[in-house]
Amino acid sequence: MLTSLAPVPARLRQFARRLKRLRRDNRGLALIEFAISLPVFLGLGMFGIELANYAVTSMNVSQISLTIADNAARMGQTSSNSTTKTIYRSDVNSIFAGAAKQGENIDLTAHGRVVLSSLETVGILDKQLIRWQRCTGSAAYASRYGPELTSEILDPSFVGMGPTGRQIRAPVGDAVMYVEVFYEYQGLFGDMFLGNRVIRHEAAFPIRDDRNLLPGVADDGAPDPVCAPVPTPPNPYRDNAAAGVCHTTAFDGYHCH
Repeated sequence: MLTSLAPVPARLRQFARRLKRLRRDNRGLALIEFAISLPVFLGLGMFGIELANYAVTSMNVSQISLTIADNAARMGQTSSNSTTKTIYRSDVNSIFAGAAKQGENIDLTAHGRVVLSSLETVGILDKQLIRWQRCTGSAAYASRYGPELTSEILDPSFVGMGPTGRQIRAPVGDAVMYVEVFYEYQGLFGDMFLGNRVIRHEAAFPIRDDRNLLPGVADDGAPDPVCAPVPTPPNPYRDNAAAGVCHTTAFDGYHCH
């Protein structure tokens, strides 16, 4: 004998009909898809903007390093002395003031460090020496190649300034202005995408005219932008003659203390 099935409750039938209509309803579908994809595309867009800003900032730092090296190589050209030029503290300060002006848009002075080195030779020997070094900027960075008076005589591993295998060496009796610029990148969106990064660029130019190299950076009363902290400079020569003495030795050739 057949038994009849229990009738489906009216509320359940009504819910089934609504569910069927909902399945067929595609109103607002585009809005839902947009809401789901918006965070993805927004994140990609922000990342692209950050990368573009980083590339532009890196290019600016590179241009600043080239400009400083070029200007440093021309220091003393306005001097009235027609033979040899002496470099003074005010000359170096003028170079750094120009760099600060050029780097205003990235706040180079507050977030960067410029290290200007005069790469020369010891006496008449082809031995490299960082004769003097001056710095500007609030960031705490030092030259990768050593402080002032780093000498190839005292440290044979110092063969010049530059990447390993491509070091620049100053000709005997001449000088090369070597610039290192360090800049702590300030992201548009903080450290969300690139994190803490230091942009570093280097540039070098040989000096343009005859220059009196013996005084280094002479004192003309202007502030001296030394690289702090200032270490006690070692004697780059193998003798201990008094300051101001010029003589010739078998190891160092002709030189002045």
